[in-house]
Amino acid sequence: MGLNLNKVRNIGIMAHIDAGKTTTTERVLYYTGKVHKIGEVHDGTATMDWMVQEQERGITITSAATTCSWHDHRINIIDTPGHVDFTIEVERSLRVLDGAVGVFCAVGGVEPQSETVWRQADKYKVPRIAFINKMDRVGSDFHHCVDQIKSRLNHKPVAIQLPIGVEEKFEGVIDLVTMEAIVWLEETLGAKFEIGPIPANLQAEAKKAREAMIEALSEEDEVLMEKYLSGKEPTVDEIWAGLRRACCAMKLIPVVCGSAFKNKGVQPLLDAVVRLLPSPIDLPAVKGMSFDNPDQPDFRNPSDDEPFSALAFKIMTDPFVGQLSYFRVYSGKLSAGSYVLNSVKNKKERMGRLLQMHANKREEIKEVGAGDIAAAVGLKYTTTGDTLCDENKPIILERMEFPEPVISIAIEPKTKTDQEKLGLSLQKLAQEDPSFRVRVDEETGQTIISGMGELHLEI
Repeated sequence: MGLNLNKVRNIGIMAHIDAGKTTTTERVLYYTGKVHKIGEVHDGTATMDWMVQEQERGITITSAATTCSWHDHRINIIDTPGHVDFTIEVERSLRVLDGAVGVFCAVGGVEPQSETVWRQADKYKVPRIAFINKMDRVGSDFHHCVDQIKSRLNHKPVAIQLPIGVEEKFEGVIDLVTMEAIVWLEETLGAKFEIGPIPANLQAEAKKAREAMIEALSEEDEVLMEKYLSGKEPTVDEIWAGLRRACCAMKLIPVVCGSAFKNKGVQPLLDAVVRLLPSPIDLPAVKGMSFDNPDQPDFRNPSDDEPFSALAFKIMTDPFVGQLSYFRVYSGKLSAGSYVLNSVKNKKERMGRLLQMHANKREEIKEVGAGDIAAAVGLKYTTTGDTLCDENKPIILERMEFPEPVISIAIEPKTKTDQEKLGLSLQKLAQEDPSFRVRVDEETGQTIISGMGELHLEI
C-alpha cells in the first residue's frame, strides 16, 4: 500500500441504538469524499446499512468495514451494531480496532446499551473519544452528557469543545485547544464553515472550560504537569500531543460535539480521530500462541517486515462474489494469489482476490500490509476468529470468546423441498455468526435455532 503506518487509523463507531451512529458514519464518508450524495437512515439509503433488512428496519446489523481518507490519513471504519442482540458483532469488531468513537445522544445521555459496549471496549483496551450528537434537538444538554460519562461509565471525560447555541439555535462549536469558534454555513450542507473569534457572551465560559481541560490533562500527563505548575501556558501542539498520550493510554476520554444530521461538527470529529486516536504502531505488539506449543506466547510487531499474521473477524456471503472473509492484518504483507496457513484449523488457504470494501462497493487490491483491513474471496475453511499466517512462521492469535445463546425457537419448513433450502441457509448463517446455533430435536424432529435475542433470530 505504501502508506506510512503512522497515518492509518482503524476505528469503530459505537453507540446506543438511536444515538445516530450510522448517520455520523454516513457524514464522515460524505466529507471524506467517498459518497457523492448523503444517505439518510430513514430513507433507507445509508451506505453502511446495506443488507435489505437493515434498510427496512433503519438499524445497522452487520459491521461493514469501510475505508476513507482525511488529510492524507487512511481511516478504516468498522460500523458496529448497537442492539444488545448483536453483542457478538460488537465484540468481534472491537477486537480488530485500534480506537473508537463513542456516539452519545445529547438528549438521552448515556443509555444502558452504551454501558455494555463501553465495558466491552474496556475489556479489549480500546482508546476512545466521545462525540455528543443531536445537539440541535430539543432538550439537548452537553454538560449533562459529559457528567454521565463520568458517573455511569467511570471514565474521565474532558471536553475539548463547547457548543455554540443550544437546541435549534445550535450553530457551531468552540475549539478549546485553539480557542476559535467554528460556525457552519447552513446553505452548504455543512461542507463549509467559518473559523472566527469566540462570541463575546461565551468567552468567560470558554476560558473556564479551557482551564479545566488543561488542568485535567496535566493531572494525567507529566510533560504538561511541569508547565502547569510553573504557570506557563502550553502551546497548541503541546496540548494536542498531551491529549493524544492521555487518550491512547485510556486515561482520558476527549469529548467533542455536533449534529451529524444537520452536518455540523463532523470535520472537527475527523480531525480529532486523526490527531488523538492511536495508529497501529502506537499499540503494543499483538500477542498470540506458538503454533507448536499452545502454552508458549508468541508476538508479532506491527510492521510489514515481520512474518504475515492476520485475524479473520467477519465472514459474509456476498450475492456477487460468494463468500467474503474480512480480516485485519497485524504484521507482514501479502499479495493476492498467495497461500497462507489457517493455523487454527491447520489448513492451507489461497488468498485468491483481495478486496477493499467501501460499505457496499468494492475495489480490488493487489496487496495488503500491516494495519490494513480487507476482505478475501474464496477462503474454504476459514471461520470467524481464525488466524491466517505465514506457513513457515505460524502463530495462533487468540481465539475470541463468544457468549452462549440466550433464546431458542423451533422452526419448520412448509414442504420437503424447502427443508433442503432451509438446511443450506441455516448452515451458511451458522458459519457467518458463531453465536447462532442450529440443532435438530430428536424427539419432535423439529429444527431448533438459538441466538442472542428475538431480533437476532428474526433476521
